[in-house]
Amino acid sequence: MVQTLAAAGELQRDLQRELTCDGLRAAVAKGNKGGRRPAVLAGKTDAVRTAYLEGSFIATLAPAHGVSRGAIRTAVADLMPGHTAAQEDAPAPEPPVTLDLPG
Repeated sequence: MVQTLAAAGELQRDLQRELTCDGLRAAVAKGNKGGRRPAVLAGKTDAVRTAYLEGSFIATLAPAHGVSRGAIRTAVADLMPGHTAAQEDAPAPEPPVTLDLPG
């Protein structure tokens, strides 16, 4: 009986994962990106990137724009040394689903 409950719980998690992925795909198809909105708004991003390229430090840009240093790092991530150009818009791979059913 415990094994049946465990299998039922696993099937429910798989169904929930599938429904979540379907919802995310539908949102992307409608033009919604998903996730948290950026702290540095689109209008300020150009100013932050320009200031960073001109030599301003992240620690001075953050209080000047009223955001955290992490938000500034996110806005200028592709300009930072050591940035690798990975496919940022590619969806995350789905983990393989395996069922361990008693045999």
